[in-house]
Amino acid sequence: MNVRMLSYLFLLGVAPFACKKSTFLDARPDLSVIVPSTIADCQQLLDNDLVMNGYGNAGYPSLGVTGCDDYTVSSAQYGTYSVIDQRAVIWANDIYAGGEVNDWDLPYRVVFYANEVIEVLSGIDSTGSQATDWRNAMGIALFYRAYAYSQLAQLFCPAYDSATARTDLGLPLRLSADINEKMHRSTVQQTYDSILHYSFQAIRLLPTTPDWYPTRPARAATYGLLSRVYLSARNYPMARLYADSCLQLHPTLLDYNTADTNALFPFTRTNPEVIFSAACLSSGPSAIGRSFTDSTLFNSYQAGDLRRKLFFRNGLYFFGRYDENGYTFGGIAADELWLTRAECYARAGQVDSAMRDLNTLLQNRWRVGVFTPVTATDADDALGKILAERRKELLFRGLRWTDLRRLNKEPRRALTLTRTVNGQVYTLLPNDVRYVYAIPSNVLSFNPDMPQNPR
Repeated sequence: MNVRMLSYLFLLGVAPFACKKSTFLDARPDLSVIVPSTIADCQQLLDNDLVMNGYGNAGYPSLGVTGCDDYTVSSAQYGTYSVIDQRAVIWANDIYAGGEVNDWDLPYRVVFYANEVIEVLSGIDSTGSQATDWRNAMGIALFYRAYAYSQLAQLFCPAYDSATARTDLGLPLRLSADINEKMHRSTVQQTYDSILHYSFQAIRLLPTTPDWYPTRPARAATYGLLSRVYLSARNYPMARLYADSCLQLHPTLLDYNTADTNALFPFTRTNPEVIFSAACLSSGPSAIGRSFTDSTLFNSYQAGDLRRKLFFRNGLYFFGRYDENGYTFGGIAADELWLTRAECYARAGQVDSAMRDLNTLLQNRWRVGVFTPVTATDADDALGKILAERRKELLFRGLRWTDLRRLNKEPRRALTLTRTVNGQVYTLLPNDVRYVYAIPSNVLSFNPDMPQNPR
């Protein structure tokens, strides 16, 4: 039995980075599909949206949702959460209790699949009649590697700070499909450099738009990822550049006047705003029927703002997910990029451009005939209004956690979070070490020399 076959069989059992089997893996599909040897095999592996896009019982991390201030939780609801989610809700130092951690395991499984494809494709001729298929598969694999690491970095690495990034602890960066590869932590700078490197490689290979479905990433999605990564690093000129590159290819916004305000799930994962379709784990407050929105946030939606009707059901429960099945949206959509570019314009003092982008979004969110364009007196006023709309537009996508981490670096915009559970008040101060989740204990048990994040 060859090493690649052993790697896959080990993945089906217990691996140091993916200990919990998914429905996809439990099904034990044909090993000829599992162990790719052709470009078509590789593409089939990448098109498995249960693993690569997080559908089914998988998903990209949701601890960012659990840690942020998009929701409130009652004592009764709190009692229905898993131990991990209960501890994450109150920002406990140790949230895992020795259990498996899907927020770590599942993105690393994506990395494993991407690495396998990259290794196989590296041994296949990339020229001639199969050149296009080879480039597409290699570009998608590189995107997934970058996307999974970008998700992990927002949970398990400190917020990017140019003054400390070269010494702050980053991710273990797996670059091969060898499950015996020794894991070492990189620095935050190395983590970000790797994400950017894989993304730039993907851009050179991918088509401008998906050739069949938004679960298959294309160049626009990669530009969107680059913009998001630069935004998290507070590199606003580069975030604007790649937001613009993305919007040049995919500017389309959904007119909420056309959405059914009576539908339980008024949006689909193929709606025209979606650039890359993916899901977050449905656990804790991110799960449908548990995402009870913070009342102050809800009351910030004015009469005439269609998001007030389309996003919320049964009181303040959030149902405005870009998915007709209720999965928490964890992908990339055009609304995020319009807001990112608007913010970057405001930070550069380009008030007219900033408000033009903001109003382009908002005119698609308000009832026809009601919306009045938003104005700003200066760049700071524009920035405040854009950040307020970002807060209202992108809730329950995991992005709020990243925004809190980067905005906490600005004293004027830093926030102290509080949560009351069972009569006890819990607090998370700006730049607290708990904005970085601990490395799971089972990972450290396989890698005893790996340093833990400060607690």
